[in-house]
Parts: sequence; C-alpha cells; structure tokens
Amino acid sequence: MRLAVENVGKSFPGVVALDGASLRLEPGEIHALVGENGAGKSTLIKILTGIYRPDRGRLTIDDKEARFASARDAIASGIGAVHQERNLVPRFTVGENIALEQLPMRFGFVDFDAVHKRARKFLDAIDSSIDTRTEVRRLSVAQMQIVEIAKALSLDSGVLLLDEPTASITGHEADALFLILRRLKAQGKAIAFVGHRLEEVLSICDRITVLRDGKVMLSGEPVAKVDRARVVREMVGREERIAEFERAIPQSDTPAMEARELATARGHVGIDFKLMKGEILGLYGLVGAGRTELARALVGDERIVGGQLLMDGTPVASRNVADAVHRQKIGYVSEDRKGEGLILAHSVRANLAITIWRRIADRLGLLRRSSELRVVAPIAARLDVRTGSLEREVIKLSGGNQQKVSIGKWLAAEVKVLLVDEPTVGVDVNAKAAIHEAIAGVAREGVAVLLISSDLPEMVALADRVLVMRDFALIGEVENDRNLERVSRLIMELIQSR
Repeated sequence: MRLAVENVGKSFPGVVALDGASLRLEPGEIHALVGENGAGKSTLIKILTGIYRPDRGRLTIDDKEARFASARDAIASGIGAVHQERNLVPRFTVGENIALEQLPMRFGFVDFDAVHKRARKFLDAIDSSIDTRTEVRRLSVAQMQIVEIAKALSLDSGVLLLDEPTASITGHEADALFLILRRLKAQGKAIAFVGHRLEEVLSICDRITVLRDGKVMLSGEPVAKVDRARVVREMVGREERIAEFERAIPQSDTPAMEARELATARGHVGIDFKLMKGEILGLYGLVGAGRTELARALVGDERIVGGQLLMDGTPVASRNVADAVHRQKIGYVSEDRKGEGLILAHSVRANLAITIWRRIADRLGLLRRSSELRVVAPIAARLDVRTGSLEREVIKLSGGNQQKVSIGKWLAAEVKVLLVDEPTVGVDVNAKAAIHEAIAGVAREGVAVLLISSDLPEMVALADRVLVMRDFALIGEVENDRNLERVSRLIMELIQSR
C-alpha cells in the first residue's frame, strides 16, 4: 500500500502549520519525518490519519485520490497510527484494547476467548510475548507502544505511522521496537517514523524528509545519501530575526534557586543547576525528556527523593504546591493554562488575586474586592492585560491575555522564582511578542525565571543560558549569544549525542 500527500497546507489562528508539504510512503520502506518542535510533523501525521482536514493539497492511496472525513475513514482505508498521546483504555486488558474496534461477539455477548485469541495472533506477528489478559495500566510505556502497534495491525493496516515512538522509552526498549519495525518492513508495510534522535533515524530508516516551519526542506532523500550534519543544517538553518529584550542580571553570589544532585520520584537523577536572581534560564528538550516533571517537582507537585533544593542558599523541602508558593516563594505557570492555570469562569480580578487570598483576607476570613483591586490593578497594568474591566471573565480574554493573567497571579504572590512551562503554545504572533515582553519584564524586576519551551526562537530570544535535558537528565548547557542558527545547532547536537 502506497500513501502520499502533495502540496498540503494547514493553518490555525495565527499559525501556518504546513505550507505546501509533500510526503510519499512506499511499501517495504521506513520513511523518517524529522524537524524541530513545531515544524509541522504531528500536524502532517494528523492529516494522514484523518484527525485534521487539510486546507489545500491532495492525498492519495495507491495513486488514487482519497478524502478522510474522520479518523475512522483513515482506519478503514488501512492507515494505522501510534500517536504521542496514548490511545488505550488503562483498565481494559491488552486483548480488549487490541480488539476494541472489532469485538468478536457470540450470542449477543462479547466472546472474550476469541478476543484474546485474536490479540495473541497480532502480538505473535511482531514476536511479542505480552500477556493479553494483563491490564494495560500495568504495562511499561514501551509495552503500551507494542500494544498500539498490534492494535493497528489488527485493523489490517498497510501503512503504519509512528509519532515520536522512542521519546519516552529506554535505549534497550528502542532496540526491541526497531526489531519489530524491521519485521513489519519485511512484510511490506509502509512505515512513517517521526523522530528527533538522528542516530536512530539514520540507522532504521530508508528515506528521510525534513520539515522546517511547515515547509519541506529535504524530500524523500535516501538515507544512504545524507549525513547527520546535513540533516541538522536543514532542520535549523533558518533566517529569522531574534527579538532583543534589554536586561541586566543583578550581581549576586547566591543563586535564587540551586539544585544539587537532585533526584525525583519520576526518575530524574543527579540534577545540578544554579538559577540567579533576574536571570532567565532556559530548559530545552524533546517530548518526554522530563522537563515538565522536573518543574512540578521544584514546585512541590512531585516528590523529591534525593539531593538538595536550595532557595537563597538555604535547603528547603516543599510538602505541596501551597507550601512551595507561600513558604519558598516559587510560582509555576503550567503549560495547560486553561486546565490548571486559570479559573475560566471567574473574573480577571479573582484570578490575579487567587494566590494571595490568605494574605489579604480580613480577621473573619472574608475577602473584600477593594483589597484585591489594590494589589492586582497595578499588576494588570504592568503586564498590559487588555480587558475592558477586571471584572470580565477570563474565558472571554484572548489566549495572550489569559497567559498574562497566569503570570500576573504569581507576581501578586511576590514569588522569587517563576517556572514558566511552554508559555506561548496556542497563541498568535502578536500575543507571543507580548508574553515575551511580560516574561522579560518579570526578570527585570529581579525574579529568577526557569523557562521551559519547545520553541527554539523563543528560547534564543529570552534565555540567558539554555540547559538541555534528555531522558530525565541534564546533558549539557549552551551559552546564548542570540545567534539562532548556532544555538539551535549546538542544542540539537547535544540531544543527538549518545
């Protein structure tokens, strides 16, 4: 089965995700699709699987035009996918998950013996010994991926699309996955492999396509004809002016935050860094590298199980998020601003004041609107939160102004350290610039900022230094001289190194 897209375009508000992209997957080949975070890889995969409809362009199966109204249409056409987000039911067994789309029935009831027999057939096809009666929630991430592959095969998929399959698994587990992919290739399957680790890509794939800013920079080139240096150059060699934010880092011998051999319950070991007052320290890594999990540990939402965390030179231990906020003065702007960062149905005033209610309540524990406004009105003005009234519901604000409110509530709490996770995801270009200015402004006031971002231009524009994380470990540091191409190349080389 042959799958292709030609001159595909896809835009979202304020963002061109794909701009004339083409890709051709041939039977019996593994085709790599690579690019930086935000290059358009996942968008292209979602078009191929019917999750998104392209704005323009043509999709063909065996050289005949096809249109998908939904993901089910793609599945029915023989296209299977393993997305970054798991598509399994944790409390169902392996067998039930594999057979979920086509449950065998007998006398009006699910035939569970047939379910497990069918699942075993597809697991055996990829030489997996996973017990079909085990609940999925008890499997490792790597085993879950194998179950997803078996599930795709059970739907008679001639094409298999894998989106970052090795991002959250160990090197040994990745080797086992590659054996499965080679076996499927030998069976004539057409496979797309979305990945960042170039050593893996160049060893497992037959052809490679490179995306950059939604455009194809290298199209279906045989892997044997390219080297790692050329691929990196095509991935990061862009012309882009980097915004400049004037700041002077206050001179201090004592870091605002310091980690010494820090270990977390999520798997981080030996984490060492110093974050100075007024500094913006970048933390870059691929999906699954452990950046968000580290931030949550620093703010008391995940357990720290070893090493030391110091604030202003003093060892601290936060029992929970409230403890980190009120005692240690650490704030966290979540990447999920709508789900975790804001109460959308409440006013701008209430959201900005939520971190200080305990402080400004009167002796009876009552909150006065005037007390809230006295604190939050200057903050809204400083961050240029554009709302007709502070009584306006946050849900009615633009994405950029919502993010300013997320940042502002921590300024109200007078935090000393602010952890900012993917601050500009889902906002337009103008809002992004405003958020960048807000973050730079926070640092100018002496707050130490740890910036987590998958947007390299954003990282280069804001960060003073960039720490690079892979597999829940810090693997290097890059000094930022505002040269996007150089900094991008150094970061990608660190990530690709073994």
